Order: sequence, then C-alpha cells, then structure tokens
Amino acid sequence: MEKRLIMLVDDNPTNLRLGKNVLDEKYFVATAPSADKMFELLANNTPSMILLDVDMPGMTGYEALIMLKENPATQDIPVIFVTARVDYGDELQGLSLGAIDYITKPFQPALLLKRIEVHLLVEDQKQTLSRQTEELQDFNQNLQRMVDEKTENVLDLQRALLKTMAELVECRDDTTGGHIERTQRGLKILLEELFKIDSYEEDHRDWDLELLLQSCQLHDVGKISIDDNILKKPGKLTDEEFEIMKSHATFGEEIIERIETMAKESDFLKYAKIFAAYHHEKWDGTGYPRRLQGENIPLLGRLMAIVDVYDALSSERPYKKAFSHQESVKIIAEGSGKQFDPALVEVFLAAEQRFQNENPVISAP
Repeated sequence: MEKRLIMLVDDNPTNLRLGKNVLDEKYFVATAPSADKMFELLANNTPSMILLDVDMPGMTGYEALIMLKENPATQDIPVIFVTARVDYGDELQGLSLGAIDYITKPFQPALLLKRIEVHLLVEDQKQTLSRQTEELQDFNQNLQRMVDEKTENVLDLQRALLKTMAELVECRDDTTGGHIERTQRGLKILLEELFKIDSYEEDHRDWDLELLLQSCQLHDVGKISIDDNILKKPGKLTDEEFEIMKSHATFGEEIIERIETMAKESDFLKYAKIFAAYHHEKWDGTGYPRRLQGENIPLLGRLMAIVDVYDALSSERPYKKAFSHQESVKIIAEGSGKQFDPALVEVFLAAEQRFQNENPVISAP
C-alpha cells in the first residue's frame, strides 16, 4: 500500500527526531518545529494525520487546532495531541476542540503506531461509508440487483466500522483482555433466553439482532477518552479517579454522536449509543451517568448491565482475582431489584449454566 504522509509538529528537535525514527518505516514523515511552520507546509501538502504538541512557543497546539478546524481545506485532517501534559482537564480540552486522541509523553512506540493505524482505518471507513451511502441513494429502484449489491457493501462497511472502533477500545484497555468478545457472547445468550418468554416482547419485537450484537462491542468505546494512567492503573482507583473513569459512559455517547453528525447514514449506530450511554445505570437509580431508575433505563442498557458485571466479576484483573461462576451468579442474584432489573435477573438465572459452558473466561496473564 502507498505510504501515508504524517506531519509531526513539536518544538523539541529531539522529540522530532525520535518521532520520525518511529514513524519512518511505515509512513512518509514531515516535521515542523512550530505551528507556524506546520501551516507553511500545509499550503502544499495534505497529510493523512497530524501529531501535534501542545506547549510550543508562539502558537500553542490548542490554538493551532482551532485554526485547522476553521479552514475548510484542513478541517477534516485528523489530529492527535502528543504532549507531556497529563492533566485530565488538558486532555478534555484537546478532545473538545476536535482532536481524535490524546497521547502523553513519553509514549510507547508500538502503541503509538497501533493507535495511528487504527485511527487512520476509522477515518477511511467513515469516508467510504459516507460515499457508498450517497451512491446507494442515487440508484434507480428498478436496478434491484445493483441495490442489493450496494446494500451488502454498506453493511460490510458498517460491520468494519463497528469492529474497528471496538479494536481501538481493546488497544487502549489491554487489562481487560477478551472482555468485548465475552460480553458479546453473553448478551447473545441472554437475548436468546429473553425471546423464549413474554416479558418485554413489545420492546424487542423490531430489534435487528445481528446489528445489535455487533453494536454491543462499543459499550466501552468512551474509554478511548480516559487517560492511560487511570485506564491501566493496576491498583484500586481513588474516588477522584473513579469519577473520571465513570465519565466513559458520557464520552462514549458523545463519540458516537460525533460520528452520526459526519455520516449521512448513521441509523445503524442507534444500538451502539444506547449500550455506551446506559450500561452503568442501576435499577434503583444509583447508577451513572443519568441516575435513571427502573424501566426509565432502556432495555438494552439493563441487559448489558448484567452481562458486563458478570464478566467483570468472573474475570481476573490486575487488581483482583476472578470470582467463580457460582459466586458471580450469586452476586447478580443478590442485586435483583437494586442494581439489576428483577425480570432480567430471572432470565439470567435461567441461562446461567450457558454462561459457564458457552462463554468461558480465560484468566488474564
């Protein structure tokens, strides 16, 4: 594949040299020692991505990003901040201005390369999805065969986008290995049991099960906005750190809404947004971020809450040992009417043996 151009902007010559050495093998690299020099280069070059420092003499990285977003010629170039600033507020400011990621120095070369690769793939999928959707809308209804072909292409792109975003989450949070895949299998088990009974039939009658199961992979997508020092902390989080971690539910909803505004066809993200926003709400109203209660919580959020907690309990993490299947089931049963929807707990208990047999947990290394 043709090499992409990455523009690296940093006032420190050592950082420019180190960054160029890391990126050179896979990308063409243009370096700039200041934001002003970056804009000079952009007059004749359009990079696939800009890696931008924050603290620079003259124009800061934040000011430069604002100018990039105001210019139609540069507003769509994805920008990742690579900075020594580690404060949560700084990261939130950078992401709010339109950066797609925020990486703190010193960075791990392999992780930097992987995050660039995944972000470029996400950008490609968004552009291709938008283009294919526009083409689909122009087809004459009499060309049914072509419509069917293009429809399948769009579905493939949707699947690819959902999968790519899920892989980005796994790349960020490598302490919960396999969590996304296990919760997806667990949700499938829970849904199959739910469909056997009359409860909530009105709610789930029109669900697209295949798309729903693909979408649940994004329930933790907001974690890409959480600082590595918190996300990968091996010990228990402080109260302040936990409050920051809790914000991933809101961040997840905002990330999906941001994609919705850029894609002409975004209806396929409706399930993903529900999973991201509501999987930490509790039946008794003590959950987050909205503190919703009872059936005010969307059904998909209540289902994912059970699956998510079961996996968290039964999986080994750097900060805890895994609970046995029996212990995990007991804790969920005790949460009926408090943390979980009582009717869905009954559904879970009817299927709990399948969780153990069909969705085994492999201990973390």
